[in-house]
Amino acid sequence: MKHILCFGDSNTYGLIPKSGGRYPWGIRWTSLLNNKLGLEEYHVIEEGLCGRTTIFDDPLRDNRNGLKLISSALETNGPVDVIIVMLGTNDCKTVYGATANVIGKGIARIIGQIRLYSKDSKILLISPIHLGENVWANEYDPEFSPDSVKVSKGLADVYKRVSEKENTFFLDAAVFAEPSSEDREHLNEEGHGLLAEAVYRKVREII
Repeated sequence: MKHILCFGDSNTYGLIPKSGGRYPWGIRWTSLLNNKLGLEEYHVIEEGLCGRTTIFDDPLRDNRNGLKLISSALETNGPVDVIIVMLGTNDCKTVYGATANVIGKGIARIIGQIRLYSKDSKILLISPIHLGENVWANEYDPEFSPDSVKVSKGLADVYKRVSEKENTFFLDAAVFAEPSSEDREHLNEEGHGLLAEAVYRKVREII
């Protein structure tokens, strides 16, 4: 059996837009990926945490720094054949004041940690879906700003360069899915399905 670790934030966790609940198995893109690959031959490990960043400590919530958590996730779940990393959305929050290039440096550090703790694993780096317009409104998520949307739209180009330099596989999630109209930030059921199909096709290229 091949093992695939999905390390991400709320869109890997499967947060339901607006309500804050969690989509069940069979709707989350990670579970759909497992179903498409085959449950008898593949084990997809869901390591999604709401609010997770690449390298930043959240001043409001503990244990959100991905760089500090990736090694324990690898040790707990290893050995794994493929590690899928999709982070960066939360790094766009105004509290961090990060540019796309800075976030890219953070994702590169995570790749470095993966190589240190799981040197034989293949890595698929996914640049996340874009933040939607007006996501910063009070009824959505005021932790973001108009600049946050611009930064999120700049991540794909930066991540692609990081992927080429670090010799990983790459996928731009924003090509296939977009944030829901309910909260301008998270995938809805349709989005999970679209992303699952795109990741499935990429994984089949990798293994």
